[in-house]
Amino acid sequence: MAERKKLLLRLDPRVYDAMARWAADDLRSVNAQIEYALRVALRSAGRTPKGPDADPAAAAAARDGAARDGAGAAARDWAGEAPQRGEPYPPGGGDPHGPGDSGGGQPLSGG
Repeated sequence: MAERKKLLLRLDPRVYDAMARWAADDLRSVNAQIEYALRVALRSAGRTPKGPDADPAAAAAARDGAARDGAGAAARDWAGEAPQRGEPYPPGGGDPHGPGDSGGGQPLSGG
């Protein structure tokens, strides 16, 4: 993997707070959330990065061998980002953890 670029970024405190809340909702660090938002903006502008390290989530899925363990399609559908509120689950639908999820789709009980 290519060395990651370091960047000093000055933000309005309200923008940072909004990013921090969004990151917490998505279980990401603020840094990862900023990179995610930038990738979404690049994709929507038709300026997706090209090259072998352009999509680190897809590279990680390939490296982990997700395609060999039967979860390949699901891993590719979910690579790098979860659906936002109101968006449907990836093709195939249903629980992102699949039918074998030990939770059975039920909320955890406090007992």
